[in-house]
Amino acid sequence: MTDFNQNHNGSWQRIPVPANFGAAPQPQAAPDSAAQERIASMLQAAVAHHEGERFDEAETLYREILALDPNHADAMHLLGLIAHEFGQYQTASDLIMAAITRNPQAFYFYNLGNVMQANNRPAAAAECFRQAIALQPEYIDAHNNLGNALRALKDHHGAVQSFCQAINLKPDHARAYNNLANTLMELDELDGAIEAWQTASALRPDFAEPRSNLLFALNYRSQTTPQAYLEEALRFGEAVEARAKPFATWLVDAGSRADRPLRVGIVSGDLKEHPVGYFIESVLAKLDASRVQVVAYPTRDVEDELTARIKPAFSAWTSLAGVSDEAAAQRIRSDGIDILIDASGHSTHNRLPLFAWKPAPVQVSWPGYFASTGVRAIDYILGDAHVLPEAEAAHFVEKPWRLPDSYLCFTPPAGSVDTGTLPMLTNDHVTFGYFGNVTKVTDHVIGVWSTLLQNVPGSQLFLKSGQFDDAHVRDSFVSRFAARGVAASRLIVEGRSARNQYLAAYRRVDMMLSPFPYGGGTTTAEAYWMGVPVLVRQGDRFVTHIAETMAHTAGLANWIAQDDAAYVEKAMAFAADREYLSALRGSLRAQLLASPLCDAGRFARNLEAALHGMWEQRVKQRAEAAQ
Repeated sequence: MTDFNQNHNGSWQRIPVPANFGAAPQPQAAPDSAAQERIASMLQAAVAHHEGERFDEAETLYREILALDPNHADAMHLLGLIAHEFGQYQTASDLIMAAITRNPQAFYFYNLGNVMQANNRPAAAAECFRQAIALQPEYIDAHNNLGNALRALKDHHGAVQSFCQAINLKPDHARAYNNLANTLMELDELDGAIEAWQTASALRPDFAEPRSNLLFALNYRSQTTPQAYLEEALRFGEAVEARAKPFATWLVDAGSRADRPLRVGIVSGDLKEHPVGYFIESVLAKLDASRVQVVAYPTRDVEDELTARIKPAFSAWTSLAGVSDEAAAQRIRSDGIDILIDASGHSTHNRLPLFAWKPAPVQVSWPGYFASTGVRAIDYILGDAHVLPEAEAAHFVEKPWRLPDSYLCFTPPAGSVDTGTLPMLTNDHVTFGYFGNVTKVTDHVIGVWSTLLQNVPGSQLFLKSGQFDDAHVRDSFVSRFAARGVAASRLIVEGRSARNQYLAAYRRVDMMLSPFPYGGGTTTAEAYWMGVPVLVRQGDRFVTHIAETMAHTAGLANWIAQDDAAYVEKAMAFAADREYLSALRGSLRAQLLASPLCDAGRFARNLEAALHGMWEQRVKQRAEAAQ
């Protein structure tokens, strides 16, 4: 039986039809031999329909079997899987539970766990997988999926144990290695995660997910050169291209778009409270519907308040969750999409393999990633002069297209969290801060920050990250500073908070420190909103330039340091100038709002011009090819 996994990209494999189902014991009088033969024949036909995804036909036959034998556990179990396919969670749970009460089987518990996990009940799912393992201790996929459930419960150490048990039972279990790597990343074990992803890729060269996850992780490593990254990205691209059958013609690939607006599709799993959501919300509201019509293709069925706010801006909302790449590509092509935007890159919930099918004549990467996807079918990467300087064009298989100002437009938080006054005026010491992914804080960064703390007597560093909810991550992080002579008393370490509480935490910081090479993106804009300037280190590739472009656009170019020494010197100089920092605290929010970084109308016009420019290039290329 195949497994039911959640990969780093957030998609779920279809719940499998078990291959080893047998006749259920009958507590009441069993059907006669003729009826049993008929049931066996019907069950065989039903399973064939089920495996062929002809769910209506399978459902009909399962119900006919239950009409003949109301206690047929296999038919109940399989009918429960059909109910799940139809989105009937409660019916699916009830049917599989009924099968379990009649004939407890490990794979019944396993699939009940899959249903629970798919419906965001990880605690119940974990218990189901444990029951499956109790009945069948060497149930490899149950160990693997228990790991997924424990990871969802933030029991990362338990998840690691489950994945390792799956690997012990099946040393070539590529999915378990992929899932193990995902969990190690959340435990800030970057090197171990990279090794596990590399192992998964070696075991299954056709398995795209660990390759994609590895590419994202390589951005954290300063020793990864742009050329080495691009070579790895191209290997990913070749792997997904080998399984795709790209379209060569499109329903919209003719003439100009003077007669109607461009139809622009956005493929993303983050049309919600997420950096992608924060950077597109205000822009969507300002797009000119006579020039651009946007269609949403969410890759997962997870929505929140931000989703509800942006939905009206889309002319259509079509979920790709659980839809194969081929079927999704067919749907996008039939929707008449002119330009398709990948808003994920190699981040979580991406559907990059879909883009290899070339479902739209023009395809673009923006705004969810910061390096090449490696997929040659994606024509452009959208950036600006700071993140995409001419000298770095060779870092991409995509052609750079540069927007004026910034390639991002920040949507200010809806809440009314005050910026407060400069903390150092009452604390009598400076508080530096970093709020974000701990994995960005490499040993090199810790070395630079430790030097800064030692050079500014009495200073403290306020660190806030959801990863610090794990005691192991928190203690390990503090130890890394201690090894460089920074006592734990100099550090303030906090975990996850609700959004308004998170924003309010900026009121306890005098200046933020952006790590490198992977600097702060959303956290930089949020800091500006809260009146807190951010010290940025100049880099040599897109991911290192994100905070730089924000600093330039918000009018804080003087907060960009050229190297490590300048980074420490600037921080020390700013820390000594209380009057300047206090003035910034009171003026920076207004400065941000007045800058292009928050001018949604201006950004929308620039984006429309870029999209139309890309389409005009396409029309020109077709005309030249026809000559």
